[in-house]
Amino acid sequence: MVSMMEGEKRKQRQHQQDKPYRGIRMRKWGKWVAEIREPNKRSRIWLGSYSSPVAAARAYDTAVFYLRGPTARLNFPECIVNDDRELHDLSAASIRKKATEVGARVDALQTAALHNNSCASAESNSNSNINPRRVTIKPDLNEYPSPESCDEDN
Repeated sequence: MVSMMEGEKRKQRQHQQDKPYRGIRMRKWGKWVAEIREPNKRSRIWLGSYSSPVAAARAYDTAVFYLRGPTARLNFPECIVNDDRELHDLSAASIRKKATEVGARVDALQTAALHNNSCASAESNSNSNINPRRVTIKPDLNEYPSPESCDEDN
C-alpha cells in the first residue's frame, strides 16, 4: 500500500515537471506548444509554438479566457487584462490571433531579457582586452514580421 502511494507521488511530480502549466506541452526538440479544445466540439484551436513554457501558457490563458470568460481556470490570473476593445468575434481564427499575439509578445520579452542577462554576464566576466562572445538569438517563426524589421537593402 505504501509503495503504491509513493509511486503515485513520483508520477505526479514527474507530470508536474513535464507539464508545468495547463494547456501546453513540450515537443521532443524543446519547443513549447499550446492548444485548446473548442467548447462543444472535438476540434482544437492551435495557439502556436514558443521557446518558453510561460509564453505558451500565456497564449493558452488568453484563449481560455475568451472561450470561457472570467470563471476560467488560468495559469496566470493576475496577467489577464480586461481589454476595453474586447474580442467581439469569438471565432477560432480571432481567438488564435489574439492568443498568438500575447504568446509572441511574452516570448519576445523573455528572449530579450535572457539576451540582456547573458550579455551582461559575458561583459562582467570578460577582461578589458578580450571581447565578449556574441550571443545570437533565433527569431520566432510564429511572429508576423513588422515593416521596421524587414531589410529594405535587398
